[in-house]
Amino acid sequence: MAGQFEIFTDAESNVRFRLLGADGTVLAISRAFDNKNQAANGIMAVRECAGTGLIREARSNPWTGQHASRNASPSSASHHHHRHLPAV
Repeated sequence: MAGQFEIFTDAESNVRFRLLGADGTVLAISRAFDNKNQAANGIMAVRECAGTGLIREARSNPWTGQHASRNASPSSASHHHHRHLPAV
């Protein structure tokens, strides 16, 4: 059996969706949406891009919330370089 999407209402009355694996494990939870229609549109967007999406590592500084490069130097800190990994 393939995974599935599940639309639900969270504790704050926001509509969200979650992606469940074949074994029922929660793999991802969406942002909050205003209604079920918007959540369904979000699911469609995930379906369209998930299979071809690149993987990248985002690292952030827990003190400032700013993203930092693993090998950042002062001269390259202003440039945003992301390492893209092939989709698996």
